[in-house]
Amino acid sequence: MTPATASRATEAPQGGPERGSAAVEFLGVALVLLVPLVYLVVTVGQVQAATFAAETAAREAVRAVVTAESSAGGAERADAAVRLALTDQGLAPTAARLTVECSLRPCLTPGGEVGAAVRVEVPLPFVPPAARGWVPLSVPVEATHVATVDRYARARP
Repeated sequence: MTPATASRATEAPQGGPERGSAAVEFLGVALVLLVPLVYLVVTVGQVQAATFAAETAAREAVRAVVTAESSAGGAERADAAVRLALTDQGLAPTAARLTVECSLRPCLTPGGEVGAAVRVEVPLPFVPPAARGWVPLSVPVEATHVATVDRYARARP
C-alpha cells in the first residue's frame, strides 16, 4: 500500500452517519407545515364561496320581492333566487335560511322597505358527521340587504 492509498482508507466516508438525514427532516417539516396549510386554504375557499352566495342571495331575494306582483309571488321568487345563488357557488340549494321582513303591511306598499337576511352554515371540511353532533363544527355566514318599494308604483297585496 502506498501512503496515498493508506490515508484514503483511514478517512471516514463523506457525510458519515448523518448522510440523508436532511432529506428526512425536510419531509417531516414539510408535512407538518403543508397539511394544515392545505386544510386552511380549502376551508377559507369554502367560507368565501358561502359569503359570495349569501351576499348574492340576499340582494337578489330583495329585488325579487320588491319587483313582484304580489307578496306571495315575491316570496316564491325570493326562494328561487336564493337557491340559484347557492347553486352558482357549488353549495346545496337547501344550505341557507332566508328571512324576509317588511316595514309596512302589506309588504309591497309604495315607499316601504323590504329586508332580507340569508344565513348559511359552512361545515368544516373532512370532519365526520358523528363529530358534528358533539361540537358545532361549522362557520356561520350571514348577509343582509334592504331595498325600497317603488313609491310611484301601485299598492300590491
